[in-house]
Amino acid sequence: MSSLDGRILVTGGAGFIGSALVWALNQRGHTNIVVTDFLGSDEKWKNLAPLKFADYLDAGEFRRRLTANAASQGKFSAVFHLGACSATTEKNAAYLADNNYEVTKELAAWSLAQGARFIYASSAATYGDGAQGMDDRDADLARLRPLNMYGYSKHLFDLHAQRVGWLARIVGVKYFNVFGPNEDHKGDMRSLVHKAYQQILATGRVQLFKSHKPEFKDGEQMRDFLYVKDAVEMTLHFAEKATTAGGLYNLGSGEANTWLTLTRAIFTALGRAPQIDFIEMPEVLRGKYQYFTRAEIAKLRGTDYGRVRAMTPLAEAVRDYVQGYLATGKKLGEL
Repeated sequence: MSSLDGRILVTGGAGFIGSALVWALNQRGHTNIVVTDFLGSDEKWKNLAPLKFADYLDAGEFRRRLTANAASQGKFSAVFHLGACSATTEKNAAYLADNNYEVTKELAAWSLAQGARFIYASSAATYGDGAQGMDDRDADLARLRPLNMYGYSKHLFDLHAQRVGWLARIVGVKYFNVFGPNEDHKGDMRSLVHKAYQQILATGRVQLFKSHKPEFKDGEQMRDFLYVKDAVEMTLHFAEKATTAGGLYNLGSGEANTWLTLTRAIFTALGRAPQIDFIEMPEVLRGKYQYFTRAEIAKLRGTDYGRVRAMTPLAEAVRDYVQGYLATGKKLGEL
């Protein structure tokens, strides 16, 4: 039975993946959705404008109301907790511990108490440099060493959920390098596709970081790039089909592609010949830079995901994003 038949809560619903999830729910005919977020002074509110949902509430106010009275917001059949500070460069550890860890604990406990399906965003950043592997089937979470406080704040909740026995009843999704429509507001946290598109319009060229490891040539550092439309389909799978699955799941393409492969696909989508320059990596990033990521997705495929929907090939995803959204300025849900 689908967990999407009642009211649905999407935290971080104005953000990149959150708004894409609301869009995907709308595509399925679901509009009984409550969205929470911190809108702030950026323009992510524009992500909400084309979408259909029943109510919006400031995330801080939602938390205050639940703290005062757990029953104040009524019942939900599914809770997608995607709201978090996602800046890997954020240095305020206390803020990250509260916003990414404590809030998730509160929402998970509340969701479980009312029988709602709880699906939350963990992160591939919990794996650190990948020295301990990136296999979501490994139950020894304590071995992982995130490279930044963002990753550690996500890791803290994964550890907590495992320690108190929640992981069998909830799902934590570890997104790899997601790109696609509705990320405009993310500043430096935007994907290379968005940044490169702007660079090409301005200069005709794209800048990539040089490698500081001899085993990787410049531009041949590798990432698992995942189109946001695929990311939300995978996320919704745990509320539609794999409704009894529990634990941590990698969400990625299962393939590692180089920055050069991705950049060339952007130029191809624009009908231009690649023009690429290599620049020095900032010192602040060198010790925290991941040179290779690839999601092990056998566990996801074990939930029959591959039989439900095929993933979008990288070149096709880049073309859809560049031509359908970046070049037109459209948001998800706009005609």
